[in-house]
Amino acid sequence: MKRKRGVLSALTGLLFPVAALAALLCFATALEELSEGRSEEARRQLEEALRRGCVACYAVEGSYPSSLEQLEDRYGLQIDKERFTVRYRALAENLMPEITVLENEP
Repeated sequence: MKRKRGVLSALTGLLFPVAALAALLCFATALEELSEGRSEEARRQLEEALRRGCVACYAVEGSYPSSLEQLEDRYGLQIDKERFTVRYRALAENLMPEITVLENEP
């Protein structure tokens, strides 16, 4: 009888640290996924802001901005160039530019 209690006590003693480690791993995974989701949301918001700026420029000036710098200077857009790379390609004055926003690796 004493032997069974000793084994049971040892198993119970191991169960708590294993469960705590599993919970910690789940928490770390959830934090990483949350961080990735925020990062993607920031990239999407920047791309939307650039598109809205282009439309505002077209409405005011009658043509889309010829460069990204024009959007920054005249419409107050701010781009974190260390965090994001923006590919901006103006096709013509009356066509919406191609805008691609990529997040740089940390």
